[in-house]
Amino acid sequence: MEARATSAVSAARRTLRDAEVALIDERRLLSAAELTELACLDDEQVPALTALAHAVRLEWCGPTVEVEGILSVKTGGCPEDCYFCSQSAQAHETLPAAPFLEVDEVLSAARATAATGASEFCMVLAIRGPDERTLQRLISLVPLIEAETGLNVAVSAGILTTEQARRLADGGVHRYNHNLETARSFFGQIVTTHTWEERYETCLLVRRCGMELCCGALLGMGESLDQRVELLGQLQALDPTEVPVNFLNPRPGTPLQIRRPLRPLEALRWIALFRLALPGVILRYAGGREITLGEFQAMGMTAGINALIVGNYLTTLGRSPEEDLQMLEDLRMPIGALGGVI
Repeated sequence: MEARATSAVSAARRTLRDAEVALIDERRLLSAAELTELACLDDEQVPALTALAHAVRLEWCGPTVEVEGILSVKTGGCPEDCYFCSQSAQAHETLPAAPFLEVDEVLSAARATAATGASEFCMVLAIRGPDERTLQRLISLVPLIEAETGLNVAVSAGILTTEQARRLADGGVHRYNHNLETARSFFGQIVTTHTWEERYETCLLVRRCGMELCCGALLGMGESLDQRVELLGQLQALDPTEVPVNFLNPRPGTPLQIRRPLRPLEALRWIALFRLALPGVILRYAGGREITLGEFQAMGMTAGINALIVGNYLTTLGRSPEEDLQMLEDLRMPIGALGGVI
């Protein structure tokens, strides 16, 4: 028994060492087989896995942390049926549809974001994709926000056409968010009103039109280990600038309300794996970290994370910005703007 345990530990150390050589010495991306091997390490190896991810983050991206605020400028009433989202009009306890926020409300939120030391401000809309009036309003807001706050402006407005992507890029949108959420093989089990391919195509359009791509994941919806690794490969192929890591916060009235949040150790494992799979991206703490990690959130910052959404999310409360800023100060992590490396 003792010999088998010793052998297992030695094998785990070799796996971690091989990943270190690949990412730091050879500076190459890990394959699906290598990522699967890391994902299968015993829980006892998670601290070593997160330590490696932190070293990779510093080697590829440096110590700087990017801070972002997000604002739901058009909330509720979304026609899509994403099973995790309480903004879907098909959820049993859906949020009521609200009109597009007034200009003064958006600028006020942008000023509050700038006061935290953030460099990015993202306007998010609960829609399938923008109609002409919505597109014009977004494009008109971008220069106002930039002039008022100096922030880079990001947008998340659903599925785009080629013309819409070009107009947003020409209008000064710095980064466009469109999450894959999960692997292609699992997507049909959480959304039926649009396809994974439609999301992927929008992500490609964003890059072709010159905007930075923000494309993330939502973990804990019932996907398998293999499907998480599949998603990592699909994100590698897209080569986004930013990857937000969200953890399912089961919302009442949604089909996924029966799911339990990930265990903190499992969340830390996958934060590390996202960093090891995507060494040069801006890896952002996003929704669900409070309920999933609780008092262990600082550990995520030393497991590969190098960006934060501060304040509240779209439909759930986050920590106060002061708490996150104090965490960064305690960790001696400088705040600043980041760009993609790969």
